[in-house]
Amino acid sequence: MKDITRRKSRVIRIGRVKIGGNNPVAIQSMAKTRTADIESTVKQIKELEAAGCEIVRLAVKDNQDARALKKIKQNTDIPLVADIHFNWRFAIEAIDSGVDKIRLNPGNIYKKEEVREVARAAKLAGIPIRVGLNSGSLPGGSHSRIKDVPAAMSRSALSYAGILEKAGFHDIVVSLKASNIIDTIEAYRRMAKLCDYPFHLGVTATGPANFGIIKSSIAVGSLLLEGLGDTIRISLTDEPQEEVKIARIILESIGSRRFHPEIISCPTCGRCEIELIKLVKEFENKLNHRFVSKTISSGGSKALKIALMGCLVNGPGEAKEADIGVAFGKKEGLLFKKGKPVKKVSFINCSEVLLKELEKIWPKD
Repeated sequence: MKDITRRKSRVIRIGRVKIGGNNPVAIQSMAKTRTADIESTVKQIKELEAAGCEIVRLAVKDNQDARALKKIKQNTDIPLVADIHFNWRFAIEAIDSGVDKIRLNPGNIYKKEEVREVARAAKLAGIPIRVGLNSGSLPGGSHSRIKDVPAAMSRSALSYAGILEKAGFHDIVVSLKASNIIDTIEAYRRMAKLCDYPFHLGVTATGPANFGIIKSSIAVGSLLLEGLGDTIRISLTDEPQEEVKIARIILESIGSRRFHPEIISCPTCGRCEIELIKLVKEFENKLNHRFVSKTISSGGSKALKIALMGCLVNGPGEAKEADIGVAFGKKEGLLFKKGKPVKKVSFINCSEVLLKELEKIWPKD
């Protein structure tokens, strides 16, 4: 796979995570609990971190949420972003509580002096601000009355960032999320020509989970392949751990990061004489369970490839190309290692045989 040429963006630190420049694209999600419910929020944050999330955003909609941030921060290690709308004072309180980043929405926090006050506090604390544009809350009214949404979003983000820059604040991240994937892609493309701010990628209001996965994969994947994007959040009407799972799959699919070995398997057809679908699901579950804490690479190095093939048309070829592979015939398969046939493998024992072989070549922690 050809290496992706990354856009040259400025380097910014969000807690322990560096973004921009040549740093790995970071995975972000958002807690879906009420922030004021400290116990539930801390629990979900830790679940997200265990799933592979690297940055977590929290909604701050009132004083109770704002006051809860300090205790949440004391009981978690992952970088936290305070999501601020309508009331700029919540941003000040969030900064005082020790959060690692502030998200401001130019559509509802737009008075220059209020923005400057947040910038001053963030600069003193040494934390960044995300200028978070959504097509549904553009400054000046509904996007349905705006003819060119990407132009309006990029223009608004640049203007807002200008207020921060004039206040002496430069650790700025930009997001330009629309529910329409074409508008989203075009907005980021336009903005990329105008600034060197790191980009947080995502699509907003994506609908039911399956639609959200597809829409986000197309938009976020397209932008990443163009070298755009420094953090990503896959917004789904689903559990937040699913957002992290899909984000990891997208990054692995384009070769940007590696978290697991890559499984190659055929879709099956009338020539397949084994229950390959069952076998692949079983092997994937065992693989994730046994090696859940391991990461192969945070960069674009070659993934370990495991092939599970169900017939003799493409099976032997794919198995030979993989680090480890099994090509099945009627009742048993032939195990390949680095392109060489090793031994026959039964369908029943296939998963365990592959896992044992994988342990011999898996990178050590």
